Amino acid sequence: MKSSSYAAELDAAATAAHAPRAPDAPTVISTFAGRGGSSTGYHMAGFHELLAVEWDAHAAATLRLNYPELDVYHGDIAALSVDEVLERCGLQPGELDLFDGSPPCQGFSLMGQRQMDDPRNQLFREYLRLLEGLRPRTFVMENVKGMVAGKMRGVYREAIQAFQAAGYRTVAGVLNAAYLGVPQARERLIVIGVREDLGIQPTLPRPFSRVITVRDALCDLPQTPDGYRILKPKWLAVYAKVKPGQDFGDIHPKGHFFSSRKIHPDRTSPTIVKTMGLNKNGDAHGGMFHWRFPRLMTVAELKRLGSFPDDYQFAPGKDDVDTFIKSWAGIGNSVPPLMTRAVAQHVRDTVLERTSP
Repeated sequence: MKSSSYAAELDAAATAAHAPRAPDAPTVISTFAGRGGSSTGYHMAGFHELLAVEWDAHAAATLRLNYPELDVYHGDIAALSVDEVLERCGLQPGELDLFDGSPPCQGFSLMGQRQMDDPRNQLFREYLRLLEGLRPRTFVMENVKGMVAGKMRGVYREAIQAFQAAGYRTVAGVLNAAYLGVPQARERLIVIGVREDLGIQPTLPRPFSRVITVRDALCDLPQTPDGYRILKPKWLAVYAKVKPGQDFGDIHPKGHFFSSRKIHPDRTSPTIVKTMGLNKNGDAHGGMFHWRFPRLMTVAELKRLGSFPDDYQFAPGKDDVDTFIKSWAGIGNSVPPLMTRAVAQHVRDTVLERTSP
């Protein structure tokens, strides 16, 4: 079994995530924290996370499982006041270093129906409300690239204008996780803001030259046929005809299984989406499949492709199938930790360390 330099880097990042924080470590609050992708990235970058805000019970349980010392607000962000945040974190307005958030993005997604009146498109207003009250030195907001495409560009422009009216210089761009150390082609809109009085125009991190393939990321993991499989012979026949990197719908005579793909080991992973097809018995009928074995990728493999540490734990569901579904969704919904780490390190190096009190 080959050794993996990527696995070693991920292990080192995981060690850094749980190392004691330096007394002068930059501080961060995470909103829409999910199952901890962004939180883990900030921890990897040496930040001290003061508070994570998340409404989903399984996600909040996952955060507490991995970061038992972290203050997790489990509830509706609309019910969280600025005064409560300041009290819980022991801060005064203007003292927080970085305010982070990934407002739910389904209303913006290129894969969705892109409804302008989707209430999820307005949750960034709650993010803005807390930003205005906390007055952090910097902020980072992530979303899908669909926010800057087509008719949703109006919502995007409104958000940028609101940030600027709140007193922040901003920069925004679509970044690909594959060029920030993650073995997954995942594009995210990243908006970085710097408080006007600091006098610095924010920039985006530069892409890395090295791209990590699926084989690089998984080469030291056991390659086993075990896992959730396609059991019906007619699906096995389709699987056998699909080439690595190809969608099942390209082979099926009726275009069935269009949402499934056999992963290519010598490319970066395609974007891990939050849903896959499982019946009540746990048999697979849709999703991202191994290139050698007729099964979905395992959680251990998905964690590698999503840049989660190997020992990262997802809270258990009601049974094994539910746990698998929730773990997959957690990785598919998350900003990859190493992507967040790259953004966090860039903000620290270009803004926070240049303007430290």
